[in-house]
Amino acid sequence: MHVAIIMDGNGRWATRRGLPRTAGHVEGAKAVRTTVEAAARAGIQTLTLYAFSAANWERPRGEVDGLMFLFRRYLFAETRRCMDESIRLNVIGRRDRLDEKLLRAIEHSEQLTADGKRMHLRIAVDYSAQSSILEAARRSRRIPDVTAQDFRQLLDEADHSAQQTPDVDLLIRTGGEQRLSDFLLWECAYAELYFTERTWPDFQAADLAAALAEFRRRERRFGRLPGPTPAAAEDRPRSTREWLH
Repeated sequence: MHVAIIMDGNGRWATRRGLPRTAGHVEGAKAVRTTVEAAARAGIQTLTLYAFSAANWERPRGEVDGLMFLFRRYLFAETRRCMDESIRLNVIGRRDRLDEKLLRAIEHSEQLTADGKRMHLRIAVDYSAQSSILEAARRSRRIPDVTAQDFRQLLDEADHSAQQTPDVDLLIRTGGEQRLSDFLLWECAYAELYFTERTWPDFQAADLAAALAEFRRRERRFGRLPGPTPAAAEDRPRSTREWLH
């Protein structure tokens, strides 16, 4: 199962409490640890977290610098925990705009956790689904008669995904907004969407469990009709063409 989360609401969480937005990001990092642990216990094979979008570069410089510092600190603090829990940590998105210290931290964490089998934890940083699709389309020109599977592999390459990633089964967005915000657009083609008013710093293991319970209640048809296998030809209802004639 692949669960993706748009971690939204850090700034609003802080503003409501009269705190600087950075305080919301600090609390949000704590929620990441809680959610990763809960996801691993729940048997989720792939967890993708939207940490920093390509559009987030437009935020004030001080906030961006604070986010990058927090992310580097998270990598240093959590890499050993991921190793102990057999979690493979992988950062997806562009890397050409990240500073050298952060790049080294990313590469170091990915190398140390490469043998993790329990869960694949992907953190999206400087990520844009539209940019990834465009890059995959450019790469596809070298493949004659490119298939959807080929294109998906090219997407993984463009995103620096450490391994082949399944489509998203459940997309969760916190903070009350109800949009995808340029996140995993190809991979979410048939994802179930779950929106919650709870801001990300307040998101707990019980909230993840509630989202998973809602997911299990939904009927996923992928374009097919519900129910048993269609009846034999002689028993099936007349087709539209037959009714018209």
